[in-house]
Amino acid sequence: MSRTGKKSSSDGETTPQAPLVNESIRGSKSRFPKAGSRKESIDAKTTDSQSQDKTPKTISLDFAKTLTSETELGSRMQENEWFLRKLGRKAVNKCLDLNNCRLTAVDVTETVALLPSLPDLENLDISWNDVIGGNLHVFTQQMHLVSKLKILRLGSCRLTAEDVRALGEALRVLPELEELNLSWNSKVGGNLPLILQTLQEGSKIQTLELVDCMLTSEDGVFVGQLLPRLQNLEVLDLSINRNISGSLNSIAHGLKSTSNLKVLKLHSCGLSQRSVKLLDAAFRYLCELRTLDLSCNKELGGGFEDTAGLATLEHLEGLDLHQCSLTADDMLSLTPVIPLLSSLQELDLSANKEMGSSSENLLSRLRFLPALKSLIISNCALESETFTALAEASIHLPALKIVNLSWNKCIGGNLKLLLEMLKHSMSLQVLRLSSCSLVTEDMALLASVIQTGHLTRLQKLDLSYNDSICEAGWTIFCQNLWLLKELTELDISLRPSTFRKCGQWFRHLLSAVTKLPKITEIGMKRWLLSASQEEELQGFDQDQRSSIHFDHGGFQ
Repeated sequence: MSRTGKKSSSDGETTPQAPLVNESIRGSKSRFPKAGSRKESIDAKTTDSQSQDKTPKTISLDFAKTLTSETELGSRMQENEWFLRKLGRKAVNKCLDLNNCRLTAVDVTETVALLPSLPDLENLDISWNDVIGGNLHVFTQQMHLVSKLKILRLGSCRLTAEDVRALGEALRVLPELEELNLSWNSKVGGNLPLILQTLQEGSKIQTLELVDCMLTSEDGVFVGQLLPRLQNLEVLDLSINRNISGSLNSIAHGLKSTSNLKVLKLHSCGLSQRSVKLLDAAFRYLCELRTLDLSCNKELGGGFEDTAGLATLEHLEGLDLHQCSLTADDMLSLTPVIPLLSSLQELDLSANKEMGSSSENLLSRLRFLPALKSLIISNCALESETFTALAEASIHLPALKIVNLSWNKCIGGNLKLLLEMLKHSMSLQVLRLSSCSLVTEDMALLASVIQTGHLTRLQKLDLSYNDSICEAGWTIFCQNLWLLKELTELDISLRPSTFRKCGQWFRHLLSAVTKLPKITEIGMKRWLLSASQEEELQGFDQDQRSSIHFDHGGFQ
């Protein structure tokens, strides 16, 4: 009997694993026969002997399969590790990040080959790889292998119309998806429904990013219809899609159903004065909103006459209205609203030049925003009165970490107005005063603030394009620079049209840098070094501080 069994195995007959196991089980049961005739006992012994022959063979076959499977798995894992190491990446914590890896067609094939060994993958980022365009179907055909995927990023992959259609089908097998980024793919425009129409009510999508996708007005209408299905949506970024302004009515209506939304970005979307009114009506339903970006919509100016909805965003932490052509009437309307946003931490009103003469009341009321950490009011043509109002209000903002007042000429000679703010801002990390017409007296004041132990947490200091500072001003500043122990970046570059010789202050600068443990970048564009100063710099570079980058256009 055993000989027959061996022959049967060697002949290669297809014998499923389950029946073999079942036969073994039946053989085991035969060892306990019921009381009865001797014939039954003999039959039982015969069956038992057959099972004893077959059972080891079953175990041997399974064991061989297991060994082969483990060997193949080990080999595949080694290949996967080699492939990821070649790209300088690795799969960590259910995350495969191949962002900007310059993947080739061969790499794409090898990446797809990874998927079977990553059944628990939750984060896949293949953004900024041009080769994905036209080849996405290679991924989408295998998406069922990573059905637990929560994050899929395909930004700037040059997706084609065929890729878009394939992606739409693939989303059907990704029920756990929470984040989808398709930004900077122009073919998404006009085809958005093909991708997202599979998203049903109750979808788990929390983040949807469609920046610069050339969305059409029809796509905008579709987004408005889609939003009520995305009850879990927290982040919506439609920035740099100017054609959706014509369908903002639909989008604003859809926003009323996204009560969990925390981030709304509509930067450079061609929004108009009417857009402000449509959005303001939706704001009343967005009680969880934390970040609102309406920047670079130049047609918005004059549309903030009635912003009662904006005032209801009591949890808003970031408001970006830079380059919106805000008018004097807008300033008047926003004056009672912005102080009500008591949770506000970041405010950007830069590049609104009409603020210069009409924002005094608004800026003075910033004192009612004690949580404010970032204040950007660069290039606003501030005048003496508005700058004074801002300086007085800043004293009451102890949490400030970032202050950018660049390109406001009135600051030159008046930096003393910021003296109290500079003394009391214990958290200040970034100070930008580029092109502010600073003079030597301003530099002396800044040096005195540093000397008395303030600005100890400052990390980035921008004093570029202040060509009116003389030799004495740079000297006293550089003599005290070494006290800014947290400083990582310093920019003292000259204007593009100006070239000047470095004075004796350059030696003080090099001396100070040797005592700054965290400094990495020093901007000195268009400062001309003498031959001896070049030698000093070369000697400095050869020292153990070569990680510091001196960026100076004067080096010949």
